[in-house]
Amino acid sequence: MSTTVPTADTPELARENAVFRKVIRRIVPFLILCYVVSYLDRVNVGFAKLQMSSDLGFSEAAYGLGAGLFFIGYFFFEVPSNLLMQKVGARTWIARIMISWGLVSAAFAFVNSEATFYALRFLLGAAEAGFYPGVILYCTYWFPSQRRARVIAMFMSAIPVAGIFGNPLSGWIMDVFDNAAGWSGWQWLFVVEAIPALVIGVVCLFWLDNSVRDAKWLTDDEKTVIEKALAADATHHTVHGRALDAFRNGKVWLMCLIYFCFVMGQYALTFWMPTFVQSTGVKGGLAIGVLSAVPYLAALIAMNLFGFSADKRRERRWHLVIPSLMGAVGFSMAASFTGSTVLALVALSIAAAGVLTCAPLFWSLPTAFLGGTAAAAGLAVINSVGNLAGFVSPYMIGALKDATGSTAIPMYVLALALVIGAAAVLTTKKDVVNR
Repeated sequence: MSTTVPTADTPELARENAVFRKVIRRIVPFLILCYVVSYLDRVNVGFAKLQMSSDLGFSEAAYGLGAGLFFIGYFFFEVPSNLLMQKVGARTWIARIMISWGLVSAAFAFVNSEATFYALRFLLGAAEAGFYPGVILYCTYWFPSQRRARVIAMFMSAIPVAGIFGNPLSGWIMDVFDNAAGWSGWQWLFVVEAIPALVIGVVCLFWLDNSVRDAKWLTDDEKTVIEKALAADATHHTVHGRALDAFRNGKVWLMCLIYFCFVMGQYALTFWMPTFVQSTGVKGGLAIGVLSAVPYLAALIAMNLFGFSADKRRERRWHLVIPSLMGAVGFSMAASFTGSTVLALVALSIAAAGVLTCAPLFWSLPTAFLGGTAAAAGLAVINSVGNLAGFVSPYMIGALKDATGSTAIPMYVLALALVIGAAAVLTTKKDVVNR
């Protein structure tokens, strides 16, 4: 099979573009839907906190610890989950992940102590482990690296979409269902938002295909076009072979550091955004939800503009550095504007646009040099180690907020982490990642 990459303005390239547009239409909207549901079940604890902490007597540090324990379960089960997905197939494994996390998420309605809160957050992380890196790996089965940044940016649009629609929905559920059948609004929140995960988990079994060859909605010619593009892309991978090879590669650990810095900012926003907005004087779950959606709207626009630009220009490093520095500026501004809702939202919008743009663009770096079984292990290692920041970040904010009574110091710490991440990106070799 020839592995020649078609050049611009040729019939072959036009044909390839048409085929990949068809693949995007079939796969990406469904994966976005899955991730919206995933993200809601992962971070709705941020809204539940507005009632749950006072109902159960949780301190800020206790909430931060519980929110972060999700990522400890995630860390331990991430690599095994991704390797199992490669063995049993994406369709079955992604369905299993969604159904199991839906059941655990609904169980949060019965939290009655710090111990049960901690245990369920750990179990939720274990249940969901493998979903995100599994989808990133799944994208490598369908899209070559030069098309992947835009696709992953589209997929990760689910994060701001979840914020835009999920935050007002969460606030509405807590206001409307509060005291219904003797339950608090936060208890209904967990149950209602768990239902979509169970339903979509079943749909996965009928919608997703494990490979290009399994896709009945593609013609044989279309399958050949995709396989040819993937074969040409595979010649650039420098790390192949066994899962152990990923652990031995220094570039994988550099990716872990970069992603850790970016995730610090990401989960500061998702777990603490309602609290940040409430601290400016906003009252009522629905009002907090609507205002919390504003920064996610800015992020949705920014991440897709940057993703399109990165693919068009075949440039990755500065398309990561610029948004990470935007995030640092936004957090620094937010530390100074806690007395004004409008100014705080402007600052949080800049932070969200920067931080949430980093994540999809980041994954074009490791997928540019990882291949084979090493890709399954390497992507899971990077995601699991990087997501330990999801434990550090909320706990750090809660502990510092308890100690100082202010969110300013943790905001500056988050800004510093993003600057470190930007500097680390610039140490990568542009001839490896800019493809």
